[in-house]
Amino acid sequence: MLSSLQADALPQIDTDQLRAEGDPGHKPRILLLYGSLRDVSYSRKAAVEAARILRHLGCETRMFDPTGLPLPDGADADHPKVQELRDLAVWSEGMVWSSPERHGAMTAVMKAQIDWLPLSLKGGIRPTQGKTLAVMQVSGGSQSFNAVNQMRILGRWMRMVTIPNQSSIPKAWLEFDDAGQLPAGPFYNRVVDVMEELVKFTWLVRGRADYLVDRYSERVESAEEVHKRVSLKSL
Repeated sequence: MLSSLQADALPQIDTDQLRAEGDPGHKPRILLLYGSLRDVSYSRKAAVEAARILRHLGCETRMFDPTGLPLPDGADADHPKVQELRDLAVWSEGMVWSSPERHGAMTAVMKAQIDWLPLSLKGGIRPTQGKTLAVMQVSGGSQSFNAVNQMRILGRWMRMVTIPNQSSIPKAWLEFDDAGQLPAGPFYNRVVDVMEELVKFTWLVRGRADYLVDRYSERVESAEEVHKRVSLKSL
């Protein structure tokens, strides 16, 4: 339910202006990650709010529950929760990362999820490269941007297209209502802005991602590997 949304001010995305030739045509697939295991988790509430908006804008959303995810290197990669996370990452075309700020940084729960996502998997599958990313944070105290700034660095490292806009909700425990929703106001408006921008960038990037992330260094490396293989056959 989007009780805080002025629907007439948020028209559906004009995909004809954004989609690539040969776009797969399905709804944009967005994975949402949040960074708290608390029963009352404001980063989860923010992610749920974001998912509602994304579905209104025509996306398919899935959310990963980090409960039971082992620490990085604390289990094998075939651990069920690790496999679930990686499968969702492969499925997705864009992501939302929503973390609390703790001790001036993103939480360990948030970082662990990102650390379990490799740059590449068997078969040349790259779970994050060329996919879009929106970053959000909630704080127990005053306005801060430490967590979103850190997640931006990680998004770049994971070779993701991190959108310019972002959301930071201070004193989140005062902002969400009894139903767990974010009432109409500047913080809600910013979340809507971020999700609208994410959807537009996802339509713009998908179908073009392979070309956008095609890199000279990898083409050179591939050419050298071909040359070595041909040379071995000629011996």
